[in-house]
Amino acid sequence: MSPTGSVPLIQVKNLKKYFRTPKGALHAVDDVSFLIKQGRTLGVVGESGCGKSTLGRTILRLTEATSGEVIYGGEDLLKFNKHQMKEMRKRMQIIFQDPYASLNPRMTVSEIIAEPIKVCRTLTDKNEINNKVNELMKTVGLAERFVNTYPHELDGGRRQRIGVARALATDPEFIVCDEPVSALDVSIQAQILNLMMDLQEERKLTYMFITHDLSVVKHISDDIAVMYLGQCVEKATSKELFRNPKHPYTQALLDAIPLPSLKEEDKLKKVIKGEVSSPINPKPGCRFSVRCPHAKKECRERNVPLVDQGDGHCVACVLYQ
Repeated sequence: MSPTGSVPLIQVKNLKKYFRTPKGALHAVDDVSFLIKQGRTLGVVGESGCGKSTLGRTILRLTEATSGEVIYGGEDLLKFNKHQMKEMRKRMQIIFQDPYASLNPRMTVSEIIAEPIKVCRTLTDKNEINNKVNELMKTVGLAERFVNTYPHELDGGRRQRIGVARALATDPEFIVCDEPVSALDVSIQAQILNLMMDLQEERKLTYMFITHDLSVVKHISDDIAVMYLGQCVEKATSKELFRNPKHPYTQALLDAIPLPSLKEEDKLKKVIKGEVSSPINPKPGCRFSVRCPHAKKECRERNVPLVDQGDGHCVACVLYQ
């Protein structure tokens, strides 16, 4: 077996997801390609509405793709039938953003965690299922006394721990983490992030971590993809992206991170000006050009592809082509 981190577990090729609207096709995900190596974390960052969550849901086929490929274990998931996808659900899971809305309010903690085990039939004996639920609760730091409580009786951090336990119930290899800490307090965020990193190390999990918080993504990610209006505009390792951001949008995102400094020069920040263009039937050209301080005529005339600038640092910008 190849060492962790050297083999692509999942590869996305030219993935597109368009939604029909009365005014035309909304390009939520538009020609996105990347791979995630086994045991590593890909962070996907961008503003709200850039298509991050739709990308994750489309990969898992919670939303059907318009076109493209999602290669998992050498096979294209988008060609799987209903029975094949049910088997794949054991290997692919998701942690949702809102730890309250994603839990059934009429089910107890134990029932919520046991549900995927029963649906996927990974265990059928009642005692084995109960033992598995107790083991998962212990793994994510939920006390045994909460086994018969309901979600509304718990705080946000414990609710999200239920979501993590439910995602682990089928012993998956790949988990899409859809902004799992954005609704939590900062201290609880740190607890959940550390828990997820410990679980990754113990279970050799592969994550796709979706967030708009760059300080969070720096903490947990090995690689980062930056999205803007449905397109990937930059990809690099986490260390390289923070050391040398190339795309003007990435630079603006990093510049928006608040610094704990009283120096006047550290407070001066570049602000992105202009309005976000419509994702419905977008015109050719760089979609960030209407807000970019470096925009040229050619930026608005043709689509700009992702080009490798060396060491896997890819950027879609005419400044580097």
